[in-house]
Amino acid sequence: MTLTSFYPVICTDDVHRSAAFYQRWFGFEPTFVSDWYVSLRRGPGVELAFLDHAHDTIPAGHRSPVAGTILTFEVDDVDGEYERIVREGGQRPALDIRDEEFGQRHFILVGPDDVLIDVITPIPASGEYAAQ
Repeated sequence: MTLTSFYPVICTDDVHRSAAFYQRWFGFEPTFVSDWYVSLRRGPGVELAFLDHAHDTIPAGHRSPVAGTILTFEVDDVDGEYERIVREGGQRPALDIRDEEFGQRHFILVGPDDVLIDVITPIPASGEYAAQ
């Protein structure tokens, strides 16, 4: 198999609201926009799309909004992003910024459709995680 692309498609009840959130806070640009589907890109290899959860391209019995999803955005300066998104932008984190022993500094936002957005910067692991 030759894999040519991979990207998440989030089933939502409002594709335009969801797309606007990621455009504003994470710098995505639209590549395709319709009333039922929006595709976004941010540089080569970073794509994200939104699909109306009731659209008939989704098999019957699976037409529901997203649940239990976490999107992780690895950035070079999580503290700078926290400042921009939370302190200056007014977004409220579900998990405030902190260091984790397993090797990341991060905060978590709740995006449209209750998708969790984990914004991280890798840091050195400590304790038992450093030995792994």
